[in-house]
Order: sequence, then structure tokens, then C-alpha cells
Amino acid sequence: MEKLAGMLKRSREDWAYCARDIMGVKLDSEQEKILLSVQHEKMTSVTSGTARGKDFVTAVSSLCFLYTTPRFKNGDLISNTKVALTAPTDRQVKDIMMPEIARIHRRMVSKGFGFMAGELQSYGIKTGHEEWFLTGFKADEHNHEAWSGFHAVNTMFAVTEASGVAETIYDAIEGNLQGNSRILLVFNFNRTTGYAAKSQSSSRWKKFRLNSMNAPNVLEKKTVIPGQVDYEWVNDKVSTWCTLIQESDFNEGEGDFRWEGSCYRPNDLFRIKVLGLGPKESADTLIPRYWIELANQRWQEFVKEGFPRHDVLRLGVDVAGMGRDSSCFCPRYADFVDTLKMVHSGGKANHTEIAGITKVTLNTHADKYTGKKAMAFVDTIGEGAAIVPILAEQGMTNVYSCKFSEAATDSGGNPLTDLTGQYEFANLRAYLFWAVRDWLDPSKGSKAMLPPDDDLLQEATEARWKFQSNGKIIIEPKDDIKKRLGRSPDRFDALANTFYPSSQEAVAQDLSGVFF
Repeated sequence: MEKLAGMLKRSREDWAYCARDIMGVKLDSEQEKILLSVQHEKMTSVTSGTARGKDFVTAVSSLCFLYTTPRFKNGDLISNTKVALTAPTDRQVKDIMMPEIARIHRRMVSKGFGFMAGELQSYGIKTGHEEWFLTGFKADEHNHEAWSGFHAVNTMFAVTEASGVAETIYDAIEGNLQGNSRILLVFNFNRTTGYAAKSQSSSRWKKFRLNSMNAPNVLEKKTVIPGQVDYEWVNDKVSTWCTLIQESDFNEGEGDFRWEGSCYRPNDLFRIKVLGLGPKESADTLIPRYWIELANQRWQEFVKEGFPRHDVLRLGVDVAGMGRDSSCFCPRYADFVDTLKMVHSGGKANHTEIAGITKVTLNTHADKYTGKKAMAFVDTIGEGAAIVPILAEQGMTNVYSCKFSEAATDSGGNPLTDLTGQYEFANLRAYLFWAVRDWLDPSKGSKAMLPPDDDLLQEATEARWKFQSNGKIIIEPKDDIKKRLGRSPDRFDALANTFYPSSQEAVAQDLSGVFF
């Protein structure tokens, strides 16, 4: 009895133990990370390739929550638990989710834990307490009453095929995310809009991607985990859904990959069904999400090596004003962007504080490695216009006014262009945004390194562009981006500021007596 009590106590503390020793199931390393995320994080989002075990790990997570969160005192349930499994169709609940639940339930019974497993039913698990249960049902957008009974001390919502569930359902679910609550979304990334898609770029969520090419059965070329995707299936989809390309055409930004010594470019079906990625972004998307992910990966590898800052600091500053919460400082050293710093303003224009932080940051990095001064580029449309004069009065000649509305021309009045010299721009904002795009573009040999930052990712991938009738590139209005994001894209604006053209720096230096 003492051993059993110890096992149950450890299960509550470590869900990986609960899955392995109580439920008798085997998770691969990526699935176990998802399970532990559900244990510790409120919101978890998982995109997945085919047969990668997304429904299995959803079932394991749901049962761990069901069995480890209730609390009893003198035999009475004092902390109740309710778990809801839902999907767009009844078939997905009954024929996909519930069989996974049933298999794990049977394993628990066979291992001698039937006393805690509860009674398995067609659409859930019933225990001896009315306020402790797991239930599955179709996510019907016309039946909001179905969600009204899920107020509990411990509440979990597991949504499979989450991209097919209506937005109104998520509104109802979020209304129940109180107390010790969890929401787990699992889905094939078959669309780039909607609640599920947005969860993959929101800082509210812990995010994962189950790539079928990384499955143990595929890597080992043999059955390691029965029921998961195997090598033969992936190999067939490589030949049927991908295009064989030359090494010279390899572009990581297109999702190109190497398989058995050859290079391939995936179509959207392969991206969704195998890689767990979304379809390629529309042609008017300024920066594809995958480019940001590659820059994040390079950043993480670089940081592991103990990054040296042997390049000049270019500090982008976006200043908060009335109605905005934070100013943003973006430190870029050539290809490396250090962690962005947000300074809370409380909705007030804190000019002196922002000027002080800018000065200290520049002086700290000045002449430290290269003998060159660090530089700051301040957005001077709005509140930022007050920062440059404050610093000028203190003799700071390495602070530049960055006005997005200015013409995109060099010191001689010639148009600024992209890296290829092909495109011109409607204004400085368009030039700077496109400069970030060129910097991140894998086809241009990008070595860009960006810190993982969900808000920056959202902002960078939200902007749209188009050609004007005169052939120049323009970026959509900032207000349009703000409406979709629900906030100002301050982080991306600060990053864009760091690409202020060197020709304009020279003009600012030459006319410092006028500007400062």
C-alpha cells in the first residue's frame, strides 16, 4: 500500500512517469516534451505530420490530467476535475480519439490500476463522482450550452483537428479557462488563418511541431513504435509529393530538404502531411514564417557557442507614447540580434528615461571591440521625435532620426534599392522592411540570427506588400497590421530601424549642426 501511494504521488509530480509506469505507454522524446508542457503550461499547441502520434499524445495528456489533478479529503472529492475531448466531427471523437483512450484504459486495468481508471464508456470515462469525468463530443458551433458545465477546479480541453473548429467554439472554451485549466490543440497545419494557426505564433502558447521525418520508425528504418509513421511511407511521399532539385537550387527558405543523398523541394501537401508545416504563405506576405524559424535556430546554436560581439552595435529604438505600454530596444550586431528589451511606460511618454537608456547602452558598447561608436536609430514619427534632441544636447552624435515617411533615396537623391538592385521603394518604411526581408532570405545566403520571440515572429510575418502603379514596393498601412495583431508592431519596427541606410548616416553626420 505504501508503494502504491508513492507511485501515485510521483505520478502527480511527473506525468512522464505516470504515462510510463501507471499507463504502460511509450512516448518518443518529442511526445514526452508535449506531455510535460501540458502538465506545466496552460496552453499548448501542436502541429503534426501524418501518423506522428498527435492523437495518442493527446489521449495520454488528457488521462494524466484526469487522474492526477483531483484531490480528496476523508474520501470526499474536494477538488474536482473535468476533461473535454472535442473535434470538428462526431466520427473524429468516436473513431479516432476514444479508441486511443480505450487502449490506454485497458493497459491501466491490465497493470492493476483499474481501481483508479474509472468506467470506460462510448464517449468518455465515468468515475464514482459526478464532478470527476472525461467526456468527448463534437465541437458544434450552434450548441454553446455544451460548454457551460465545465466550470471546475481542474479543467482541461483537448481539441484534435483544431484547425477545423469554429472560432466561436474557442470563445466558449476560453471562457472556461479559469483556475487550474489547460487547453491542448493538435492539428495538421492545413491553413494559415484562424485560432489554431494563430496559436503557433502567439506568446500565450507553448508550441510544438511533430515532423513525420523525425519519427523514430523513420530514423531507424524499422518499427520502433508500432502504429507510428514508417520509413517506407515517408520515402513514397518524398517521391510523389516532392520535386527533385539540384544542389545549386537548394533553398532552405522554400522548405527544401535532403533525403538519401538528394535534394528535394516539397509541395504544400508534403509540408502539411509530412513536415507538419503550414502551406506556403501567400505571395504578398513580406516574411515567411519559416525564415524566422531558421533565424531562431541559428541564434540558439550561436548562443550555445558563447557568442562574441565583435561587430558594431546598431540599436533600433521604437518609443512608446500615450496609449502604448512599452518602448522597444532592438540590439543588432551585424547578423546577430540580441534579446529585445521592452521598457514599460504605463501609457505615458517617458522621454527622459528612454533617452537615458539609449545613451547608457551606446556608451557601454562604444569602442569596446572595434574602435567604432555604437549607433542608435530612433523612430522619430510620434514620441520618438523628442528623444534625438535630448541626446543631441548631451553631445551624442551617433543617434539618428529614422522617419518611415521619408523618401527612400541616398545622399545624392538616388533611389535606394533591394540587394539585387531591381526594386525601388515608395518610402523609407518600405525600404527598411524589405531590407529585413533580404537579410532573412535563405536564397540570399542568410546568416541572420534572431532570438526566439513570439511577438516578434507574429509581427514579422503579419506585414503584406504590393507594387504601386509606378513599380515601387509599398508596405500596407501600419493601422491595418495593428487591427489584425491587436497591438502595434513595435518589435519589428525597432528591428527595421537597425537597417537605416549608411548613406543617410553620412548625411546626418555632415549636417549634425543642423539636426542636433
